Amino acid sequence: DCLIGISGGLDSSYLVHLIKYKYNLNPLLIHVDAGWNSNISSNNISRIVEKLDCDLITKVVDWEEMRDLQLAYMKAQVPNLDAIQDHVFFAEIYNYAYKNNIKYIFTGANYSTEFVREPLEWAYHASDLKQIKDIQKKFGTLSMNKIPQCDIFKQKLFYRLLNGIKVISPLNYIEYKKDEAEIALVKNYKWMPYRQKHHESRFTAFFEGFWAYEKFGFDKRKVHFSNLILSNQMTRKDALIKLNEKPYNLDVIDNDIKFICDKFNISKDYLYDLFNGKNKNFNNYKSNYFIINLFTNLLMMLNIEKRLIK
Repeated sequence: DCLIGISGGLDSSYLVHLIKYKYNLNPLLIHVDAGWNSNISSNNISRIVEKLDCDLITKVVDWEEMRDLQLAYMKAQVPNLDAIQDHVFFAEIYNYAYKNNIKYIFTGANYSTEFVREPLEWAYHASDLKQIKDIQKKFGTLSMNKIPQCDIFKQKLFYRLLNGIKVISPLNYIEYKKDEAEIALVKNYKWMPYRQKHHESRFTAFFEGFWAYEKFGFDKRKVHFSNLILSNQMTRKDALIKLNEKPYNLDVIDNDIKFICDKFNISKDYLYDLFNGKNKNFNNYKSNYFIINLFTNLLMMLNIEKRLIK
Protein backbone atom coordinates (compact mmCIF):
# COMPACT_ATOMS: atom_id res chain seq x y z
CA ASP A 1 0.00 0.00 0.00
CA CYS A 2 2.91 2.38 0.63
CA LEU A 3 6.67 2.64 1.14
CA ILE A 4 8.07 3.48 4.60
CA GLY A 5 11.69 4.21 5.39
CA ILE A 6 12.57 2.64 8.73
CA SER A 7 15.67 3.52 10.76
CA GLY A 8 14.91 1.83 14.07
CA GLY A 9 14.34 5.26 15.63
CA LEU A 10 11.19 6.26 17.49
CA ASP A 11 9.24 8.06 14.77
CA SER A 12 9.68 5.56 11.94
CA SER A 13 9.19 2.59 14.29
CA TYR A 14 5.95 3.97 15.70
CA LEU A 15 4.76 4.85 12.20
CA VAL A 16 5.10 1.22 11.10
CA HIS A 17 3.27 0.12 14.26
CA LEU A 18 0.47 2.60 13.55
CA ILE A 19 0.09 1.73 9.86
CA LYS A 20 0.29 -2.05 10.20
CA TYR A 21 -1.07 -2.76 13.68
CA LYS A 22 -3.76 -0.10 14.01
CA TYR A 23 -4.76 0.72 10.42
CA ASN A 24 -4.14 -2.73 8.92
CA LEU A 25 -2.37 -1.42 5.83
CA ASN A 26 0.36 -3.42 4.13
CA PRO A 27 3.54 -1.31 3.91
CA LEU A 28 6.80 -2.18 2.19
CA LEU A 29 9.62 -1.17 4.52
CA ILE A 30 12.96 0.09 3.24
CA HIS A 31 16.05 0.51 5.37
CA VAL A 32 19.08 2.40 4.06
CA ASP A 33 22.27 1.19 5.73
CA ALA A 34 24.93 3.91 5.53
CA GLY A 35 27.38 1.98 7.69
CA TRP A 36 26.54 3.49 11.08
CA ASN A 37 23.72 1.34 12.46
CA SER A 38 23.87 0.80 16.20
CA ASN A 39 23.13 -2.65 17.58
CA ILE A 40 20.04 -1.18 19.21
CA SER A 41 18.68 0.15 15.92
CA SER A 42 19.28 -3.14 14.10
CA ASN A 43 17.52 -5.07 16.86
CA ASN A 44 14.62 -2.62 16.90
CA ILE A 45 14.07 -3.03 13.17
CA SER A 46 14.27 -6.82 13.36
CA ARG A 47 11.73 -7.06 16.19
CA ILE A 48 9.19 -4.83 14.46
CA VAL A 49 9.58 -6.54 11.07
CA GLU A 50 9.28 -10.03 12.54
CA LYS A 51 6.30 -9.38 14.81
CA LEU A 52 4.32 -7.41 12.23
CA ASP A 53 5.37 -9.73 9.38
CA CYS A 54 6.39 -6.85 7.11
CA ASP A 55 8.38 -7.09 3.90
CA LEU A 56 11.72 -5.31 4.26
CA ILE A 57 14.15 -4.09 1.59
CA THR A 58 17.64 -3.19 2.82
CA LYS A 59 19.83 -0.94 0.68
CA VAL A 60 23.49 -0.85 1.67
CA VAL A 61 25.36 2.30 0.67
CA ASP A 62 28.86 1.82 -0.76
CA TRP A 63 31.03 2.29 2.31
CA GLU A 64 34.21 3.57 0.64
CA GLU A 65 32.38 6.40 -1.12
CA MET A 66 30.30 7.11 2.00
CA ARG A 67 33.42 7.26 4.18
CA ASP A 68 35.21 9.51 1.68
CA LEU A 69 32.28 11.91 1.44
CA GLN A 70 31.78 12.17 5.20
CA LEU A 71 35.50 12.83 5.71
CA ALA A 72 35.33 15.48 2.98
CA TYR A 73 32.65 17.29 5.01
CA MET A 74 34.84 17.11 8.11
CA LYS A 75 37.78 18.53 6.14
CA ALA A 76 35.52 21.29 4.80
CA GLN A 77 34.86 22.35 8.43
CA VAL A 78 31.13 22.76 7.90
CA PRO A 79 28.80 22.05 10.83
CA ASN A 80 26.21 19.83 9.14
CA LEU A 81 28.11 16.55 8.99
CA ASP A 82 24.83 14.64 8.90
CA ALA A 83 23.89 16.12 5.51
CA ILE A 84 25.40 13.12 3.75
CA GLN A 85 23.47 10.50 5.70
CA ASP A 86 20.24 12.49 5.32
CA HIS A 87 20.81 12.88 1.59
CA VAL A 88 21.45 9.20 0.85
CA PHE A 89 18.50 8.12 3.03
CA PHE A 90 15.95 10.23 1.20
CA ALA A 91 17.56 9.81 -2.22
CA GLU A 92 17.43 6.02 -1.97
CA ILE A 93 13.78 6.05 -0.84
CA TYR A 94 12.63 8.42 -3.61
CA ASN A 95 14.65 6.62 -6.28
CA TYR A 96 13.30 3.23 -5.18
CA ALA A 97 9.71 4.46 -5.18
CA TYR A 98 10.09 5.86 -8.71
CA LYS A 99 11.82 2.76 -10.13
CA ASN A 100 9.14 0.49 -8.69
CA ASN A 101 6.14 2.70 -9.48
CA ILE A 102 5.20 3.20 -5.82
CA LYS A 103 3.00 6.27 -5.50
CA TYR A 104 2.83 6.69 -1.72
CA ILE A 105 5.73 7.30 0.66
CA PHE A 106 4.76 7.45 4.32
CA THR A 107 7.19 9.30 6.57
CA GLY A 108 7.61 9.60 10.34
CA ALA A 109 8.23 13.35 10.04
CA ASN A 110 5.81 15.12 12.34
CA TYR A 111 4.84 18.48 13.80
CA SER A 112 4.66 17.14 17.34
CA THR A 113 8.41 16.65 17.82
CA GLU A 114 9.99 18.19 14.70
CA PHE A 115 8.24 21.41 13.72
CA VAL A 116 10.90 23.75 15.14
CA ARG A 117 13.51 24.03 12.40
CA GLU A 118 17.21 24.25 13.12
CA PRO A 119 18.99 27.42 11.95
CA LEU A 120 20.49 27.02 8.46
CA GLU A 121 23.93 27.63 9.97
CA TRP A 122 23.44 24.45 12.01
CA ALA A 123 21.90 22.24 9.36
CA TYR A 124 22.02 23.47 5.77
CA HIS A 125 19.82 21.69 3.20
CA ALA A 126 20.88 18.05 2.81
CA SER A 127 19.08 18.12 -0.55
CA ASP A 128 21.48 20.69 -2.05
CA LEU A 129 23.42 18.36 -4.34
CA LYS A 130 25.45 21.26 -5.75
CA GLN A 131 27.07 21.86 -2.36
CA ILE A 132 27.68 18.17 -1.74
CA LYS A 133 29.46 17.84 -5.09
CA ASP A 134 31.50 21.00 -4.51
CA ILE A 135 32.77 19.80 -1.13
CA GLN A 136 33.51 16.35 -2.54
CA LYS A 137 35.44 17.90 -5.44
CA LYS A 138 37.53 20.05 -3.09
CA PHE A 139 38.19 17.55 -0.28
CA GLY A 140 37.22 14.07 -1.45
CA THR A 141 39.40 11.48 -3.15
CA LEU A 142 36.79 9.22 -4.76
CA SER A 143 33.85 9.65 -7.14
CA MET A 144 30.20 9.71 -6.11
CA ASN A 145 29.13 7.19 -8.75
CA LYS A 146 27.73 4.66 -6.25
CA ILE A 147 26.19 7.12 -3.77
CA PRO A 148 22.38 7.55 -4.06
CA GLN A 149 21.64 11.05 -5.33
CA CYS A 150 18.46 13.12 -5.56
CA ASP A 151 18.32 16.88 -5.08
CA ILE A 152 15.37 18.98 -3.95
CA PHE A 153 14.33 19.84 -7.51
CA LYS A 154 14.16 16.20 -8.56
CA GLN A 155 12.21 15.39 -5.39
CA LYS A 156 9.67 18.19 -5.66
CA LEU A 157 9.31 18.60 -9.43
CA PHE A 158 10.12 15.31 -11.17
CA TYR A 159 9.04 12.76 -8.58
CA ARG A 160 6.20 14.53 -6.82
CA LEU A 161 4.66 16.93 -9.35
CA LEU A 162 5.33 15.14 -12.65
CA ASN A 163 5.19 11.51 -11.50
CA GLY A 164 2.55 11.84 -8.81
CA ILE A 165 4.50 10.40 -5.88
CA LYS A 166 2.78 11.58 -2.72
CA VAL A 167 4.55 11.97 0.63
CA ILE A 168 2.21 11.49 3.59
CA SER A 169 2.98 12.17 7.27
CA PRO A 170 0.39 10.09 9.20
CA LEU A 171 1.75 11.12 12.62
CA ASN A 172 0.41 14.61 11.93
CA TYR A 173 -3.15 13.22 11.95
CA ILE A 174 -3.02 11.76 15.46
CA GLU A 175 -2.16 13.08 18.90
CA TYR A 176 1.44 11.91 18.76
CA LYS A 177 3.19 11.87 22.13
CA LYS A 178 6.83 10.80 22.41
CA ASP A 179 6.54 9.04 25.78
CA GLU A 180 3.34 7.21 24.85
CA ALA A 181 4.89 6.05 21.56
CA GLU A 182 7.94 4.69 23.40
CA ILE A 183 5.72 2.81 25.90
CA ALA A 184 3.73 1.22 23.07
CA LEU A 185 6.87 0.11 21.23
CA VAL A 186 8.53 -1.28 24.34
CA LYS A 187 5.38 -3.16 25.30
CA ASN A 188 4.64 -4.65 21.87
CA TYR A 189 8.13 -5.23 20.44
CA LYS A 190 10.61 -4.94 23.32
CA TRP A 191 11.86 -1.87 21.45
CA MET A 192 14.81 -0.11 23.09
CA PRO A 193 14.92 3.70 23.45
CA TYR A 194 17.93 5.94 22.76
CA ARG A 195 19.70 8.57 24.81
CA GLN A 196 18.69 11.33 22.39
CA LYS A 197 16.59 11.81 19.25
CA HIS A 198 18.30 10.48 16.07
CA HIS A 199 20.86 8.44 18.03
CA GLU A 200 19.94 5.26 16.19
CA SER A 201 22.97 6.15 14.02
CA ARG A 202 26.30 5.92 15.84
CA PHE A 203 27.69 8.70 13.66
CA THR A 204 24.75 10.99 14.42
CA ALA A 205 25.13 10.29 18.13
CA PHE A 206 28.81 11.29 17.92
CA PHE A 207 28.15 14.28 15.68
CA GLU A 208 25.20 15.76 17.57
CA GLY A 209 26.35 14.79 21.04
CA PHE A 210 30.02 15.73 20.79
CA TRP A 211 31.25 17.27 17.52
CA ALA A 212 28.56 19.93 16.96
CA TYR A 213 28.42 20.76 20.67
CA GLU A 214 32.15 21.06 21.37
CA LYS A 215 33.42 22.33 18.00
CA PHE A 216 30.62 24.66 16.93
CA GLY A 217 28.76 25.30 20.17
CA PHE A 218 25.50 24.00 18.68
CA ASP A 219 23.36 22.08 21.15
CA LYS A 220 20.86 20.12 19.08
CA ARG A 221 18.85 19.39 22.22
CA LYS A 222 17.63 23.01 22.24
CA VAL A 223 15.67 22.33 19.08
CA HIS A 224 14.43 18.91 20.23
CA PHE A 225 13.36 20.21 23.65
CA SER A 226 11.71 23.30 22.15
CA ASN A 227 9.48 21.02 20.10
CA LEU A 228 8.48 19.06 23.20
CA ILE A 229 7.83 22.23 25.22
CA LEU A 230 5.60 23.74 22.54
CA SER A 231 3.65 20.48 22.17
CA ASN A 232 3.20 20.25 25.97
CA GLN A 233 5.38 17.16 26.35
CA MET A 234 8.11 18.78 28.45
CA THR A 235 8.32 21.77 30.76
CA ARG A 236 10.80 24.54 30.14
CA LYS A 237 12.18 24.00 33.65
CA ASP A 238 12.95 20.33 32.94
CA ALA A 239 14.55 21.27 29.62
CA LEU A 240 16.88 23.79 31.27
CA ILE A 241 17.92 21.21 33.86
CA LYS A 242 18.81 18.71 31.12
CA LEU A 243 20.69 21.38 29.16
CA ASN A 244 22.98 21.90 32.14
CA GLU A 245 24.32 18.39 31.50
CA LYS A 246 26.68 17.49 28.66
CA PRO A 247 24.88 15.96 25.66
CA TYR A 248 27.33 13.06 25.64
CA ASN A 249 28.22 10.43 28.21
CA LEU A 250 31.57 11.33 29.79
CA ASP A 251 32.18 7.69 30.71
CA VAL A 252 31.99 6.40 27.13
CA ILE A 253 32.97 9.34 24.90
CA ASP A 254 36.58 8.11 24.54
CA ASN A 255 35.31 4.75 23.30
CA ASP A 256 32.93 6.51 20.91
CA ILE A 257 35.78 8.59 19.47
CA LYS A 258 37.92 5.47 19.09
CA PHE A 259 35.05 3.77 17.24
CA ILE A 260 34.71 6.72 14.85
CA CYS A 261 38.46 6.76 14.16
CA ASP A 262 38.58 3.01 13.57
CA LYS A 263 35.57 3.14 11.27
CA PHE A 264 37.08 5.99 9.25
CA ASN A 265 40.54 4.40 9.41
CA ILE A 266 42.11 7.59 10.77
CA SER A 267 44.16 8.33 13.87
CA LYS A 268 42.81 10.11 16.92
CA ASP A 269 45.41 12.86 16.34
CA TYR A 270 44.10 13.41 12.81
CA LEU A 271 40.52 13.56 14.07
CA TYR A 272 41.50 16.29 16.54
CA ASP A 273 43.41 18.15 13.82
CA LEU A 274 40.10 18.33 11.94
CA PHE A 275 38.29 19.22 15.15
CA ASN A 276 40.65 22.16 15.78
CA GLY A 277 40.41 23.49 12.21
CA LYS A 278 38.84 26.86 11.43
CA ASN A 279 35.05 26.62 11.46
CA LYS A 280 33.19 27.43 8.25
CA ASN A 281 29.57 27.22 7.07
CA PHE A 282 27.57 26.55 3.92
CA ASN A 283 28.25 30.05 2.57
CA ASN A 284 31.91 29.15 2.09
CA TYR A 285 31.06 26.70 -0.71
CA LYS A 286 29.00 26.59 -3.88
CA SER A 287 25.31 26.02 -3.32
CA ASN A 288 21.82 26.41 -4.74
CA TYR A 289 20.75 28.45 -1.72
CA PHE A 290 19.32 31.36 -3.76
CA ILE A 291 17.45 29.07 -6.17
CA ILE A 292 16.14 26.85 -3.34
CA ASN A 293 14.79 29.92 -1.51
CA LEU A 294 13.16 31.20 -4.70
CA PHE A 295 11.75 27.75 -5.44
CA THR A 296 10.40 27.37 -1.88
CA ASN A 297 8.69 30.78 -1.98
CA LEU A 298 7.07 29.83 -5.28
CA LEU A 299 5.75 26.57 -3.81
CA MET A 300 4.39 28.49 -0.82
CA MET A 301 2.59 30.93 -3.14
CA LEU A 302 1.03 27.94 -4.92
CA ASN A 303 0.07 26.46 -1.52
CA ILE A 304 2.16 23.35 -2.23
CA GLU A 305 4.73 24.07 0.47
CA LYS A 306 3.00 24.98 3.74
CA ARG A 307 5.90 25.32 6.15
CA LEU A 308 7.17 28.74 7.19
CA ILE A 309 10.92 28.56 6.77
CA LYS A 310 13.11 31.28 8.28
